[in-house]
Amino acid sequence: MKTILITGASRGIGAATARLAARQGYAVAVNYYRNQVAAERVVSQITDDGGQAVAIQADATEETGILRLFAETERRLGPISALVNNAGILEPQMRLVDMTAERLQRILRANVVGPMRCAGEAVRRMSTKHGGSGGAIVNVSSIASKTGSPNEYIDYAASKGALDTFTIGLSKEVAAEGIRVNAVRPAFIYTDIHADGGEPGRVDRLKAHIPLKRGGSAGEVAEAIMWLISEKSAYTTGSFIDISGGI
Repeated sequence: MKTILITGASRGIGAATARLAARQGYAVAVNYYRNQVAAERVVSQITDDGGQAVAIQADATEETGILRLFAETERRLGPISALVNNAGILEPQMRLVDMTAERLQRILRANVVGPMRCAGEAVRRMSTKHGGSGGAIVNVSSIASKTGSPNEYIDYAASKGALDTFTIGLSKEVAAEGIRVNAVRPAFIYTDIHADGGEPGRVDRLKAHIPLKRGGSAGEVAEAIMWLISEKSAYTTGSFIDISGGI
């Protein structure tokens, strides 16, 4: 059984991906930062369905936490063959002129530095150059990297733009080492992250402007993520799937 580590997997896209990965035969490390109850609920859903999963608390933006997360995953589930960099943050809507340096640093640390360090630890373990058996990494970006999110989340958009560039660079760096690196770019998905930004009903407010005239589900994003993880996409690396209703 292969092992997949999903950061920020206690809710939303991460939780949906954890459940789908388990159904596809993966042992799942459900990483969470604060919400142990939600993470344990995801684990219970998986094990009740006959799958294998463990909840692992760690701050995926902090070096010590990241190292412990990978060590604990391997100790409890075995060698890692896939990483989903899903953990990320969004702060209240505002224009750039009102954003502080502290806010920008929080966003970049969570949405850029954390995923890059997690990917680095995954490569260290999966790369054939380092004695691994290969694997796959999927970064959860956002369509905001293309739109820029003016007047709302320009910092978040910039962080996801950096994640896109990182996806391309790393994919080329490790392609000959048995590792594929891709990303998904969701938008207007019904998850709790909109409440973090101060507008829980944001998707419903904007859905009339979406070509498909509806918001998306976390499960729809999970399907794309797991396709990129699977051997069905064996010739795909450095690529993006936009799950945005046509935006």
